[in-house]
Amino acid sequence: MLQYQKFELTFHGEDPAGSQSEINLKAVFTCGGTEKEVSGFYAGNGTYIVRYLPQQAGIVQWRIRGLFTEEGQEECIPCEDGIHHGVVKPSGTALQYEDGTDCRPFGTTVYAMMHQPKELIAQTIETILESPFDKVRICMFPKHYIFNENEPEFFAFEKKADGGFDFHRPCFAFWDAFEKMIETMEEHQVQVDLILFHPYDCWGFSKMTKAEYLPYLNYLIARFAAFSNVWWSLANEYDCMTAFKKEDWDCIDQFISRKDVYGHMLSCHHMLENYDFSKENVTHCSIQGDVAAVEKFMNTYQKPVLMDEFGYEGNIFCHWGHLSGFELVHRFWLCCVQGGYGTHGETFMNPTDILWWGKGGKLVGKSPARIGFLKTIINELPGALEPVPSNFVTVETLEEMRRGLRQDEQTDFTRAVLKLPPEEAVRILENITKDTRIYTGHYREDAYLAYYGRHCTAVGELELPETGEYRIEVIDIWEMTRETILTGVNGKVEFTLPGKEGTAVLAVKQ
Repeated sequence: MLQYQKFELTFHGEDPAGSQSEINLKAVFTCGGTEKEVSGFYAGNGTYIVRYLPQQAGIVQWRIRGLFTEEGQEECIPCEDGIHHGVVKPSGTALQYEDGTDCRPFGTTVYAMMHQPKELIAQTIETILESPFDKVRICMFPKHYIFNENEPEFFAFEKKADGGFDFHRPCFAFWDAFEKMIETMEEHQVQVDLILFHPYDCWGFSKMTKAEYLPYLNYLIARFAAFSNVWWSLANEYDCMTAFKKEDWDCIDQFISRKDVYGHMLSCHHMLENYDFSKENVTHCSIQGDVAAVEKFMNTYQKPVLMDEFGYEGNIFCHWGHLSGFELVHRFWLCCVQGGYGTHGETFMNPTDILWWGKGGKLVGKSPARIGFLKTIINELPGALEPVPSNFVTVETLEEMRRGLRQDEQTDFTRAVLKLPPEEAVRILENITKDTRIYTGHYREDAYLAYYGRHCTAVGELELPETGEYRIEVIDIWEMTRETILTGVNGKVEFTLPGKEGTAVLAVKQ
């Protein structure tokens, strides 16, 4: 038994008499006084499996009850392979593996990857492993949408005579292939963000009842929770799933959190209405929308912010799918300098209708290499970035002025804004801040990363601590160049910039 790596016990017997998704097989694993109870699952052909993810080294004892009875123990060897670091966990507004290693994922999206022919699945996996992306968002159920209209060979569950699905009869060929993909990703340190439900459906999965989705979730967790690289995304655009009510989402959230004894990352993606990220079981904010809002979500929820959708590089007719490569890279930088985590997508039209965002295949855009360049810079930093607050007038400052405070700080601009209705004043402040701000992140006093975005200034400045000495680099995010322009500086530092879009400045303590 190896720490942070799936351990399993296998048993053989007759096929289950009833449900194959919910079977009477439980196990209790004990290590260092900590007990974890997990459910086993049926894998087909008379095979039953119990899985366990050892999160600490030492002697592990187990007791099997139900369809089979067995007891035993084994020593769990500490992990030293440099590959397996355990389950990702929130650490304030940042991410960390269980062993304390920083996790700084750069994600991509391939929604219907596992519902394609096996040759295309293999090509997609190979492409991911060769790319800079180390997190991938994937749907458990197939997607019926533009450019995604093919019928899968296998579904998660077997069909009934009436054409519906029997959620008590898993399709083992589907689960075997999915599991193999997760295992491959785990060996290459890629996180797999499983999207459990979504609205783009013609098969009925978006209208499952509680009696149907609980057996599915039970089987899913029993089979996949022992993989350290799995995340749970309750849904993609949950607010478009009209058949699911708040009570359903609460039930799903609570069921997963109770059954997943390892505490994998859990959140829920939205279209317009944010999920309630303040819920105890929700580990992070999964956001679709404006990347400039990372800081707002971090401050509001004090949790990591993953911008899981902010448009795709491509040329399709949909407004969300025809960004230039530069625009996508620009949005990644805005996200990352605030301490957020971005997610890529690609939607280039082609005669085969194999678009990366839906089916996978090969990446053809210009953004992945530049995102990889950004990833290198972020991974060189000594810790996770946090946003440097804007020095422009904030909504909070304006409210204090409205109450008669900060009179000495008022200007012609603030006096003009104060004359407006409060809601209009807030809107104007937010828009001006977004348009004029040089977004900057820092890690303590050790590193500062400023991104000038669309601004074409020829002169820049940084407010650095008065103590210590810093090296300053100018970065071209598109040409992927870095030039050291100053060393041994501190305090307020001014410097020359190239006066073009896509310029960043990095200051690192020497």
